[in-house]
Amino acid sequence: MLRRLAQTQPDSFAFTDANQAWAEAQISKYPDGRQASAVIPLLWRAQEQEGWLSRPAMEHVAAMLDMAYIRVLEVATFYFMFQLHPV
Repeated sequence: MLRRLAQTQPDSFAFTDANQAWAEAQISKYPDGRQASAVIPLLWRAQEQEGWLSRPAMEHVAAMLDMAYIRVLEVATFYFMFQLHPV
């Protein structure tokens, strides 16, 4: 099944201060060079915060993890637990 992003996207995304601290704590659990392993927990937290995963949220997570956006998009579109449209 092909999953596409919503046509209408917000202009930006930022974690709340509490979620940013939580995300940084998750990233710190992984050794250097393995921070990308935190992609699913960070995407899940972004979805919990906003109710769905927008492109800016995925771009933000990619930047935090020093990953290419396309790699984060691959994860988000593979797992059906991630909502790519507003719920």
